[in-house]
Amino acid sequence: MWDVDYTLLRGGGVAARAWQAAFTEVTGVDWRATPAFGGRTDMDICAEVFEVHGVTDCTPERFFVRYIELVLAAQHEFGEQGALMPGVRDVLTRLGTLPGVVQTLVTGNVPEVAAAKVAAFDLAGAFDAEVGGYGTDDSLRATLVRRSLERAEAKYGERFAPVVIGDTVHDVTAALANGAMAVGVATGSTRMADLVLAGAHAVLPDLSDVEATVRILTHPTAPPATQKRTKDS
Repeated sequence: MWDVDYTLLRGGGVAARAWQAAFTEVTGVDWRATPAFGGRTDMDICAEVFEVHGVTDCTPERFFVRYIELVLAAQHEFGEQGALMPGVRDVLTRLGTLPGVVQTLVTGNVPEVAAAKVAAFDLAGAFDAEVGGYGTDDSLRATLVRRSLERAEAKYGERFAPVVIGDTVHDVTAALANGAMAVGVATGSTRMADLVLAGAHAVLPDLSDVEATVRILTHPTAPPATQKRTKDS
């Protein structure tokens, strides 16, 4: 279960600019305060932005329609202004050759924005997006992990031992809340030490050591209740 922003890639601020523009267009309110986006769900961020700006006559669903339109219109800018994180393409490719491994996205982004970001770097084929967890599922990130696991097990008819890879403490705590293996990668603003303190089972500076990364992700360390493994999600 891959986080997107600052785990797989950085988007160059394209989505943040679309977010601000969409907010002003939809609500008619000038943008005054930027929340912390890292590791949070779009539903959670939307609630904070509405509250801070005193917006009471708009719904997240209405806002997301325009936000998605603006992101898709600027999708080409992800590749121009952003970048893949070190080792990502090679790790995804290697994992994709292994039997019993299903890769998907568990991200605070709404599904359409997550898809636009990974497609901009030709990564879409690496993931089964149908079984992902997204920012429209719930405001709590832990629920995204649970929803993804439920979708994967329903689709494949198998039990999975989930592995969550992310760059923030939110990714780690969401994994732990679901009995998943938490792998922290310090390619965002969170320090390795803080990912360790949050309880990550493994912490990497980045994914550039492909062999070590694949070895860690395919040999999960999980609590006793989830030790049995048939596939990795």
